[in-house]
Amino acid sequence: MRFSTTSGAIGVLAITIGLVAGTTADSSELKQGTTPQVAQASESTAARTPLILAKEEGERRIRRVMGGALAIIKVDRRNGGSPGLVMGYEEIPRGQAIQAHRHPAMDEIIFVHSGTGAAELGDRTATVGPGATIYIPQATRVMLRNTGTDPLAIAYFFPQPGYEEYLRETSVLEGQPAPVLSGQELAQIRERHKAHIVFDPQ
Repeated sequence: MRFSTTSGAIGVLAITIGLVAGTTADSSELKQGTTPQVAQASESTAARTPLILAKEEGERRIRRVMGGALAIIKVDRRNGGSPGLVMGYEEIPRGQAIQAHRHPAMDEIIFVHSGTGAAELGDRTATVGPGATIYIPQATRVMLRNTGTDPLAIAYFFPQPGYEEYLRETSVLEGQPAPVLSGQELAQIRERHKAHIVFDPQ
């Protein structure tokens, strides 16, 4: 299988304009000083805030799984106030993987910014690198593993909310203690979010 490569596509990912605004960001949920253009919003917000975010900007979080991977929520209901779109950036550490899973109710697009990895999509497997695009139809099994020596940096896009709340429950804001989740804790969180993400058994 071959994934398409688009020169300069990461610049498009960094400029997210015409999205929604909302209430002021809660300082307990966003690290002060790192996200000056990120605004939080309630689900009923009608206003929208255009955003231009640098690579490092957004709601920076550290996962309590996947070896403490960095995850940045760029745009969602809290960040920019978008009632539908969700976009984020993630760095998968060397030797780590996003466990095989499906999104029962929505499609996803992943864009590879840097690094090298192996992607399993349905019954296909391919090597991916900078510029690769992965389109994941609703309910399609996907797994992504870092096979290189550097972090595998990706951007992801969803057409509706849901996944970002699972991400928040399995991570902490950057700078806070990030103890690894126990198997029982992770199973309980995944059960609560199974309408949006379902993992293969380990």
